[in-house]
Amino acid sequence: MMTTEPVIIAADATVAEALARIRMSELPPALAAQVYVCRSPLVTPTGQYLGLVHFQRLLREQPSVLVGGVVDSDIVPLTPHTSLPDVTRHMATYNLVAMPVVDGEQLVGAVTVDDVLDHLLPDDWRERSLHA
Repeated sequence: MMTTEPVIIAADATVAEALARIRMSELPPALAAQVYVCRSPLVTPTGQYLGLVHFQRLLREQPSVLVGGVVDSDIVPLTPHTSLPDVTRHMATYNLVAMPVVDGEQLVGAVTVDDVLDHLLPDDWRERSLHA
């Protein structure tokens, strides 16, 4: 239920670098909503997960500020075994469109609101008419 390719950045990267990463046109909006800050390696499974930075926070900071200085480490990440009801509660609690999935200290992916909806809606929801 998760993507293994969220936007991951090092703590010593700048806000400008983080914003450049989330501007990539191929990123779905839910994945571009935040960057996940980790120690190297910066691909899943990563080094130690440090937290996340929401894009709104990035927009409010000077471009030269280091991401590690604005990271939010208070959001409790999901685990690979978190149930769907718990995933939805976490997303609602933190009011996020994506949540980190951490196994031990490593970021292994992210669950987006799109992932959750795909699991909550009937399998044939895409074929159904929106006007029915």
